[in-house]
Amino acid sequence: MSNDNLVANFEAYSEWRSNLIQRIGELQRWLSEQDLNDAQTNMRIQHLIDKLREDKLNIAFVAEFSRGKSELINAIFFAEYKQRVLPSSAGRTTMCPTELQYDAERPNCIQLLPIETRGTDTTTSEYRRYPEEWTTISLDIDSGEAMLAAFQQVGQKKWVTVDEAKKLGLYDEQDPDHKLSVQNGQIEIPCWRHAIINFPHPLLKQGLVILDTPGLNAIGTEPELTLNLLPNAHAILFILAADTGVTKTDIDVWRNHIGKAQGGQRGRMAVLNKIDGLWDSLKSEAEINAEIDKQVKTSADLLGIKPSQVFPVSAQKGLVAKINDDLPLLEKARLRQLEKALSEDLIPFKQEIVRDNTHTEVEDLVLATRGILNARGDGVREQLEELTALRGKNRDVIEHMLDKIQEEKVHFERGMQRFQALRSVFSQQTNVLFGYLGMDNLKNRITKIRVEMDASSFSSGLTGAMQKFFKDINGNITRSAEQVAEIQAMMAGMYKKFSEEHGLGAVTPPPFSTLKYHKEIARLEKSFNEHFNTFGAILTTSQNKLTKKFFETIASRVVYVYEVANRDAENWLKAVMAPMETQVREHQMQLRRRLESVKRIHKATDTLEDRIEELNEIDTVIQQQLAELDARLKKAYEALNALMQPVERHAA
Repeated sequence: MSNDNLVANFEAYSEWRSNLIQRIGELQRWLSEQDLNDAQTNMRIQHLIDKLREDKLNIAFVAEFSRGKSELINAIFFAEYKQRVLPSSAGRTTMCPTELQYDAERPNCIQLLPIETRGTDTTTSEYRRYPEEWTTISLDIDSGEAMLAAFQQVGQKKWVTVDEAKKLGLYDEQDPDHKLSVQNGQIEIPCWRHAIINFPHPLLKQGLVILDTPGLNAIGTEPELTLNLLPNAHAILFILAADTGVTKTDIDVWRNHIGKAQGGQRGRMAVLNKIDGLWDSLKSEAEINAEIDKQVKTSADLLGIKPSQVFPVSAQKGLVAKINDDLPLLEKARLRQLEKALSEDLIPFKQEIVRDNTHTEVEDLVLATRGILNARGDGVREQLEELTALRGKNRDVIEHMLDKIQEEKVHFERGMQRFQALRSVFSQQTNVLFGYLGMDNLKNRITKIRVEMDASSFSSGLTGAMQKFFKDINGNITRSAEQVAEIQAMMAGMYKKFSEEHGLGAVTPPPFSTLKYHKEIARLEKSFNEHFNTFGAILTTSQNKLTKKFFETIASRVVYVYEVANRDAENWLKAVMAPMETQVREHQMQLRRRLESVKRIHKATDTLEDRIEELNEIDTVIQQQLAELDARLKKAYEALNALMQPVERHAA
C-alpha cells in the first residue's frame, strides 16, 4: 500500500520533467555543434535547464492545534515506514514552521533556528544564508526509533519569563489566553523558530516540499508564513476537525491567507479530519455517511467553497490501515480520495505552469536561431544570384560588381557608426532604467523606515511611513515601465531604419511588463494594512515588535521583487539588443564573403563555377539545419505536451 497514486503520479511528473530537460539539453548541444549559439543563448538555455532541475512542488498543511495535521502528513507521505515519523499526540506537537525537503548535497539532518533569533529584526529567509546560526541534528534514516527521537526535537519547549517572551513577540498582554498560560511569572514557548528537515523520502527527492505550520496563531506572529511561504505554496491543505467544524478563527485564516490565492482556489483544499469520531456503532452506515455529508456541506458553505473541495478523512485510521495493510479500514478512512485529488488536480496544475513558462522560452530561442539561419540563407542566395549573373560576362562587368559591393560595404560601415552611437544612447537609457530599480536606493529607503519605526509608538506615524514607502516603491516601478517604453520605441525605430537601409530582417523588440511587480507590492501592502488595522492608536511593546517583524519580512520581499525586476530587465535588454547585434554581425560576414568571392573570381584564383557549386552546398547545409531545427523543436514540443496519464497503483 506504500505505492499510492500520489507517489506514482509524482514519479510520472518527475519523468516528464527529466525528459524535457533531456530534449532541451539536446537542442543546446546541437546549436553548439552547428555554431549557432552565442553566450546569451547559452546562458538562457542553461538558466532554463537549472530552473527545471530545481523545480519544487510546495504543499502547506495549515490547521489549529490538535486537528491531526502531523498525523495526516504521516498517513499520506510516511506510512511505508510502518510507524509515525512526525510526532503526533494530543496537544501541540508542531511548535514551529517545519519544512520537509531533500537536497542531495546536504547530509540527512534537521536544522533548527533558535527562538532567540525572533529578538532580532532579521527574517528567517535571511538566516537561511547562515548555516552556523542553526542547530543541526543528524538523522539516522536506518533506525525508526532514532528518527522519531530526532523529529521530536522539533517540538521542544521551554519556560521563560514573561518579559523574555514579550521581547520575542510571543506574549501579548491583551490576549487573555496568554495571561492564563503564565505560571509563577513564566510562560512556556517553543525552543525553535523554524525547522528544515533534509530527508531522502522518494517524493522529497523528486522535488516535493512539505510545510507543516504550528497552528493558526503562528500565521499572525511569524510574518514569513503570511507573506512568503503560504502565498507561494502550490497547494494548501486546510485541516478542520469533524467534531468542532469550522470556527471563527478558521474562517478568518481561510479568507485572509488561503482562499484568496493567486490563480484562484485551485490547489486549495479543506480537509475535514477525525470523521472516525462520527462512526457510531448504534447508527447505520447510511446515517453515518449522511452526517459526514452534512458536515462537508456546512464546512463548504462557511468557507465559501464547493463541497468537492472539502475532503472528509480519518488520518489516524488511514495511517493504521496503511501500516497494517487493512484495505477495508483504508476505504472507510477515505484517505485515497484526498490522495487522488492531490494527484489528479495539483500535479497537472503544476505541470501546466512549468509547461507554459518553458514553451515561451524554447519558442523564443528557436525563433532567434531560425532568424540567424534565414539571414545566412538569404545572404548565400544573394551571392548565388550575383555570381550566376556573371556567367559569360567579361572582366568589366566583374569589376563593376566589385565596385557595387565595395559601395555597399562603405554604406554599411556608415550605418555601423550610427549603430555604435545607438549603443551609446542605449547604454545611457539602460543606466536610467537601473537607476529606478537601484538596490542601494531601495536599501536606503528601508533603513529610513526602520529609523522612523523606532522613533514612533503611534500607529498613525507608522501608517504614514509605510504608505509613503509603498508609494515610492510603486512610483519607481512605474517610472521604470515608462523608461522601458522609451527604450522599446527607440529600438523599434532603429530596427525599422536598418531594415529599410540595409535589407536586414524586420524584428519587433519583445514586450516587457512591470505588472507582476506592481501586483506583488499591492499584495504586500494589503497584508500589512490588514495586520495593522487590528491594532489601536498606541502600540503595545509586543505589537510594536510584531509590526517591525512584519516590516522586515515585507522589506525582504520587496528586495526580492526588485532583484527579480533587475534580472528580468537585464534579460529583456539583452533580448532587445541581441537580434540586431546578430543581424549586423551576419550582414558584415555576408558582405565580406561576397567581396572575397568576386575578388577571387576577378583574380582568376577561383573559377566561377567552383564558387557557385560551393555556395549551393552551403545553401543545402542551411536548409538541412533549418529542417533539423524544426525537428528538434517538434521533439521539445512533444516532451512539453506529453500528457501525464493519472496512474492507478494499488497494492495487492
